[in-house]
Amino acid sequence: MNVSTKRIVIVGGGFAGLNLAKRMANHDQYQVIMVDRNNYHFFPPLLYQVSTAFIEASNISYPFRRMFQGKSNLSFYMGTLIKINPESNSIETDNGTLTYDYLVLAMGTETNYFGLDNVKQKALPMKTIDDALHLRNHVLLRLEEAVRSTDVREKERLGNVVIAGGGPTGVEIAGMLAEMGKNIVKKDYPTVRSGTGRIHLVDAGDTLLGPMSQKSQEEAYKVLKGLGVNIHLNTIVKDYLNDQVMLSTGEHINSATLIWATGVIAREAPGLPADVITRGRRILADEYNKVKGTENIFVIGDQCLQHTDAKFPDGHPQLAQVAIQQGKLLADNLLNIAAGRAMKAFKYNDKGSMAIIAKYKAVVDLPKGFFKGFFAWIVWLFIHIIPIAGFRNKGKLAFNWFWSFITNDPTLRLIIRPEKPK
Repeated sequence: MNVSTKRIVIVGGGFAGLNLAKRMANHDQYQVIMVDRNNYHFFPPLLYQVSTAFIEASNISYPFRRMFQGKSNLSFYMGTLIKINPESNSIETDNGTLTYDYLVLAMGTETNYFGLDNVKQKALPMKTIDDALHLRNHVLLRLEEAVRSTDVREKERLGNVVIAGGGPTGVEIAGMLAEMGKNIVKKDYPTVRSGTGRIHLVDAGDTLLGPMSQKSQEEAYKVLKGLGVNIHLNTIVKDYLNDQVMLSTGEHINSATLIWATGVIAREAPGLPADVITRGRRILADEYNKVKGTENIFVIGDQCLQHTDAKFPDGHPQLAQVAIQQGKLLADNLLNIAAGRAMKAFKYNDKGSMAIIAKYKAVVDLPKGFFKGFFAWIVWLFIHIIPIAGFRNKGKLAFNWFWSFITNDPTLRLIIRPEKPK
């Protein structure tokens, strides 16, 4: 490395970190090191389709080292952040220590269990590829158990699925599981068809899809009700013990499957001053994404909390588009620093939001309007193929979607899990 070249260490290879790194490619003023606990980037909005055996995990994942081929100033370092040492401009990871000139935190969020220990131990989160594959195996194994069972109460326990969280993830997985029960279970598990298992969607609010428009909320409720989903609004999960989901209404649901999609909290950044850590463990940043009180530490994506954007005085929503835009702007600002130019303040350009509810059913909220149904579903498919990393992945995903939607029978229902050591 040239002595005048500055080193940027990016911790986290999600939407924010990856867009920053890609924008810095081949700018020799900087050496960029991407640090991540996984050796691949993945696309979280489609995790639920992996978890329901609709698409392969490889469709939404791509190795960092493959992405960085031919980009001389980008490199990858596999590791998990242990501690930040601002005084020595270094970070400690589980695989060693790295020094930096600029540090960028982009580690995103993890599942928030709100202090419910039993839920943390037994519920199934939806944050990582490992989570999605574990959920897929869990659902398929419960169906295999239900086939063997002759007890009605036991079949109910194995067949019932409770989803905590009525946001986009909860709505999308409820719709996918309902479609799975309608089109696949009756063919693969005919003896389970007469069981009493139901899908229960639980949310603390008085609507589904809380952040979206009223029309989107009403459409989601109507479509899921039509698919037979039991919707529990103004209700929270209080505990999960002995396969009993205990609700705030006093109701207990007999279920071997509790999917936890109800909250997130920013990943910890040990070593930062306590006064920059705020609600949800988010990190306070100025208008340039610089951590308050520091000179060379930045934070982008879901970990970041800014109060400087006039349209979002309470902070930006924890959405992919915010992370992408922050990553790109920070890259431009770091290049501005190298060139001696002024930095630009971040302002979020809200392009709208969307959610798929079921096959051929989706909702799209745009700044100037709303639409739903088949056209919204097509738009959802198209928009979600564009950011998938790798041309081959885009093709595989498009083909898998086409085949699965046409046949109503994807062939990925494989129970694959590593053998446990004896």
